[in-house]
Amino acid sequence: MNIIDILKQNIAAILKEQFDIDTEEIAIQNTRKEFNGAYTFVVFPYLKAARLKPEILAAKIGEALKENVEEVKDFNIVKGFLNLEIAEYAWLQILEDINKEANFGQHPAHGQKVMVEYSSPNTNKPLHLGHLRNNFLGFSVSEILKYAGYDVRKVNLVNDRGIHICKSMLAYQRYGKGETPEKAGLKGDHLIGKYYVRFDKEYKKEIKTLMLDGFAEEEATKQAPIILAAQAMLQQWEQNDEEVVNLWKQMNSWVYDGFNRSYERMGVDFDQYFYESQTYLLGKDIVEEGLEKGVFFKKDNGSVWADLSQDGLDEKLVLRGDGTSVYMTQDLGTADLKYEHFPFNKSVYVVGNEQDYHFEVLFKILDKLGRPYAKGMHHLSYGMVDLPTGKMKSREGTVVDADDLMEEMVKTAEKHTLELGKIDGFSAAQAKNLYELLGLGALKYFLLKVDPKKRMLFNPEESIEFQGNTGPFIQYTHARVSAILRKAAQLDLKAENIVIQGISELHDAEQKLIQLLSEFPVKVAVAAQEYSPSIIAQYAYDLAKEYNRFYAELSVFNESDHKARGLRIVLSANVAKTIKTAMSLLGVTVPDRM
Repeated sequence: MNIIDILKQNIAAILKEQFDIDTEEIAIQNTRKEFNGAYTFVVFPYLKAARLKPEILAAKIGEALKENVEEVKDFNIVKGFLNLEIAEYAWLQILEDINKEANFGQHPAHGQKVMVEYSSPNTNKPLHLGHLRNNFLGFSVSEILKYAGYDVRKVNLVNDRGIHICKSMLAYQRYGKGETPEKAGLKGDHLIGKYYVRFDKEYKKEIKTLMLDGFAEEEATKQAPIILAAQAMLQQWEQNDEEVVNLWKQMNSWVYDGFNRSYERMGVDFDQYFYESQTYLLGKDIVEEGLEKGVFFKKDNGSVWADLSQDGLDEKLVLRGDGTSVYMTQDLGTADLKYEHFPFNKSVYVVGNEQDYHFEVLFKILDKLGRPYAKGMHHLSYGMVDLPTGKMKSREGTVVDADDLMEEMVKTAEKHTLELGKIDGFSAAQAKNLYELLGLGALKYFLLKVDPKKRMLFNPEESIEFQGNTGPFIQYTHARVSAILRKAAQLDLKAENIVIQGISELHDAEQKLIQLLSEFPVKVAVAAQEYSPSIIAQYAYDLAKEYNRFYAELSVFNESDHKARGLRIVLSANVAKTIKTAMSLLGVTVPDRM
C-alpha cells in the first residue's frame, strides 16, 4: 500500500470534480511535528482557481477525503495547510507489506545502464584522505543506483603514466639501491610515494643552487637537471625503451599490490580497469574527426583547439602542436572506449570540483561531435576534505595517508569502545572485528553524510562518537535492536510468524516509525537521481533516532497486550532490516552485537 499515491489520486479527483481544477502533480509532505497528522497538503496554489479562502478550500477537501477515503481517519487545518491523520489499519497494512519484503526498498530493474568511474589514482603515491571520499562516494553511488534498478558498471581509470610517474621512477633509479617493499617493510604504494617525495626534495635543492648561480626562479625550475632527466625518461618510456619500461612495470606492480590491499580494507571494488598508458593515445582520430566537422580548428603552430566561446566557455587545447596528447585528447578517446565496452545511458565521473571546467568542456565537445551518449554524461563534483591540521600536499609528504587514517580510526574505535564497556563477553577476534567495523563505519559515514558538493572538515574524534549523527550511533542502534530480536526468538516470537492486524490504536512513536519506514523506497530513488549518498545517510540517522525514541517510550517485553508486543517486535525487525540495508548502501557494515 502506498498511502501517498492514494492521497494524491483522491485529492486530484476532488479538485477536478468539485472545482474543475486540472493538476498534473499533487505535492504531499510530512506534517510538521508540532501539528497533529501524518501528511500535509498545501492548498495555496489552488486558491485562485477555486476562488475560495484557504481554510474553506482545505475544509472542503478534508471533508471529501474523510468521507470517501477509508485510509483518512481525520484532518485538521492550519491556515492553508490541510493535515491528514491516517487510519490505524492503513499503517498496519503498510507495515505488513514491508515485513513481507526481503529486499525492502529495492526497485525493479528498468534496463538503464550507468557507468560510474571513481578512484582514478596516480601510481606515484599512496591513496590519501581525498581518495577516501572519492572511493566511498563512487562505491556508495554505485550501490544506490543498483538498488534503484540500474545496471551498474564500476570502473577505475588508473593514471599510470606521465611526468609525475617518471619523477618517482627517476628518484628510485638514483637513490633506491634495489630497495623492495619487502626489504623496506612498506606497502608498495608507500615505497613509491617515498621516492616521489625524495624527487621533490632533490628538485628544490637544484632550483636553489641554480638561483644562487644567478638564474631567475622560473628559469631555474625549467632548467634543473633532475626535471630535465625526468622529462627525458618520459620520452624514453614513450619510445618503449626496454630498461625504462621494465622499471615502470616493476614499480607499478608494487603500487597495484598496495592499492588492492587498501581497496580491500576500504570495502570498495571495481568491475573494470582502464589504464592511462593504454588510453593516452586514444582521441587523436577524434581530433581529426573534429577538424573535419568544424568542431575544432588548427592554429599556425599546428596545435588543435575547440572554440567554445559561444557556449560561454573559452578556447580549449585538444592536441599540442608537436602532435602529443593532452588530457582532453585522452578523455575524448576514453569516453568512446568506455561506451564501446558498456553502452551506457549515463556515465558518472566521480572527480573533485577542481576539475569542474574540464568536464564542462569535455561534455560540450562530445555533444558537438554528435556522440549518442553525450547527454548522459555527469560529473559528480565533490568538495575537498580538510583536517583540523590544514591542507595536504602529496609531493611534500604532508598528505594524510589513507592507510594511516583507517588504522587510526580503528584504534580510536577500540579506545572508545573499551571506555564505554561495549564488548562484554567478546572473544579477542570478535572484539578486533568490531573495532574494524566501527572505525571504518565511522570514517565512511562521516565522509558520506555531507552533501558531496560541499567542502568538509573531517574530525576523527567527532566521527567516532556513539551519540549524535555518526556511524557508530547507527551501528549501536542496530546492535540494540538485534538484541531485542534475539530475545524475541528465544520466546518463540519471530517477526515473520506474528500477525499484526486487529490493533485498534497505535502509539505516536509506533506510527512515526511505520511512516518513516515507508519512505525508504522514495529515499533510494531520490538518492539515485541526485547521486547523493548523504540522503541515505540522513535517512539512516533519522530512523535510528526515531527507534531510540520508541525504545525509550514503550516497552516490548513488559507489554501485557500480546498484540501490541507482537507489533513492536515486527517493528523492531523491520527497523533493523532497513538500517542494515541503508548502511550497506553506504558501504557500512552494522554489527549484531555490541
